[in-house]
Amino acid sequence: MSNYVISYHGGNTPESPEEGAKQMAKWRAWVDGLGDAVVNPGTPLGKPKTVSSGGVSDDAGSDPSTGFSIVKADSMDAALEMAKACPYLEIGGTLRVAEVMEM
Repeated sequence: MSNYVISYHGGNTPESPEEGAKQMAKWRAWVDGLGDAVVNPGTPLGKPKTVSSGGVSDDAGSDPSTGFSIVKADSMDAALEMAKACPYLEIGGTLRVAEVMEM
């Protein structure tokens, strides 16, 4: 089994605290449903800065990461199936899935 990072991008801000609570409940149910596959249930990220050879910029690019989860799966296809069920997709967000490579 390998670990896979599911990174969160975009998504609409809830219109009210109640809507936010409903979305969070759906997300928690999704994480709970993953069971033992969960390595890190989720870590939100603040506004990023971009570092390049020209210096540091506040420009986060067109599709900054807003958080990530780490899951354990038998294959990329299995990790993708987990991601496809994530309710973050319901709020207009997208997910990227990448295998954590051992060095």
